[in-house]
Amino acid sequence: MLFVFPPTAKPCEPPAGIAKLAGALKAHGISCCVLDANLEGLVYLLEQPQTANDTWTRRAVKHISKNIAALKDPKTYQALDRYSRAVRDINRALEVSATERGVLLGLSDYQDQHLSPVRSADLILAAEHPEKNPFYPWFRTRLVQTIEESCLSRRRGVRGEKYQERDCSKEETPLIGFSLNYLSQALCTFAMIGFIRKEIPGMKIVLGGGLVTSWMKRPGWKNPFAGLVDHLIAGPGEGPLLDLLGVKDVKQRYTAPDYEALPIHDYLSPGFILPYSGSSGCYWNKCSFCPETAEENPYAAVPVERAMDDLYALVAKHRPVLLHLLDNSISPALMSALADEPPGIPWYGFARIGKELADIDHCMQLKRSGCVMLKLGLESGDQGILDTMQKGIDLETASQVLKNLRQAGIAAYVYLLFGTPAETRTEARKTLEFVAKYREAITFLNLAIFNMPLCGKEAGEYETEGFYEGDLSLYTGFTHPRGWDRKLVRQFLDSEFKRHSAVSLILKNDPPVFTSNHAAFFLPR
Repeated sequence: MLFVFPPTAKPCEPPAGIAKLAGALKAHGISCCVLDANLEGLVYLLEQPQTANDTWTRRAVKHISKNIAALKDPKTYQALDRYSRAVRDINRALEVSATERGVLLGLSDYQDQHLSPVRSADLILAAEHPEKNPFYPWFRTRLVQTIEESCLSRRRGVRGEKYQERDCSKEETPLIGFSLNYLSQALCTFAMIGFIRKEIPGMKIVLGGGLVTSWMKRPGWKNPFAGLVDHLIAGPGEGPLLDLLGVKDVKQRYTAPDYEALPIHDYLSPGFILPYSGSSGCYWNKCSFCPETAEENPYAAVPVERAMDDLYALVAKHRPVLLHLLDNSISPALMSALADEPPGIPWYGFARIGKELADIDHCMQLKRSGCVMLKLGLESGDQGILDTMQKGIDLETASQVLKNLRQAGIAAYVYLLFGTPAETRTEARKTLEFVAKYREAITFLNLAIFNMPLCGKEAGEYETEGFYEGDLSLYTGFTHPRGWDRKLVRQFLDSEFKRHSAVSLILKNDPPVFTSNHAAFFLPR
């Protein structure tokens, strides 16, 4: 089996999804290969000669190697200005590499002027004309090479027996699975699928990942990719893949991710960031308008003892510089285990605002365990809005949590959401007041405008309208019951919220493009 993580996504850490799938297959004696097409494809484009017609582009193209090296150097993270310049120059070089193909490309972005990732017809068109994709000169060679290697690996077997050359178009050919998680990956994914269909028509193609899961949870879902994709998988893919490969006797439900075959030292970070997920879904799972709730994704946690064993083994094996916990919200049980048995490296992740973090002793213990930053989904500084959203958060507790984290020396990366159906400018200003009051305890801010999930029960309570033009859109526009529409929300954020002196200072802390993925490297050690 070959797993592929397609462009484009932030190339700062290895893709945890395909690493986890690889670990599950290898635990059951099935050989597999992994390809981070995102990292390799972006580096390939950066290495190609580019035409530079202005001063910025000439500088960006000239210093590509220097800027890539800078993002791998811890010293760069001592000065945000130097870091920001390196990131923006790399982004500029990527942009000019794809301009002739009508694509706006960046380190975390992919926008085609002619094709939309939320229209199935456009994705099929991308598959029919893979040569129009800016990554085509790279993947037309690399995909074939990797498929041939995976064929040989399968022939050799997990015990390393001698292999023989074989035709990869035969029935024995391993499956190829694409992990599609973000809209920015969709068009490239289908371009690669189309290429494989043309060049190696006997291949069996499996498509899964977070975005595919969301598509398959849409109301009235009908597969538009029959004949192009052989198998679509929603949710965690380990079980369905093992079943597809004929493994009926599943040895263990949870397996550690396998990063062995991924280029862990090539990512654009000052050392290996270890991604690890202790659960899927959300243990709270009550928030209104949340995609996890709307899609009815079940919560499943790795047993805490097993998760800690995994982390100790992975840290000892790979010596990462940072642990990134990917959970939608780290469970109190896992948080306590990390506090009691530190993993030995700095770590960060999402956490719920609740009684655990309102305990200063617990926060101090988390800091001693290596916790450098916690991401907090506060959403609003108005209690009525929080209650309407069923967040299970009270502002008094949130205030105490922020104070505790500051006292403990743990950075707070606070997420805010504007434009929910119950909000108006009045409630939004209360959020501004809350942020200003606790500005000393908020290290980073993420500001988002509310999108109504298409498959959520709440969508039926409002007059809806088109949001994105496309049969694969996950959101719907709606008529705001209090007149606080997206245009007014955006005007408020730009003209009032972001211009407040307290907010503007916090926003300046955020690393461009990589945001929370690199934020921990800017914190004092």
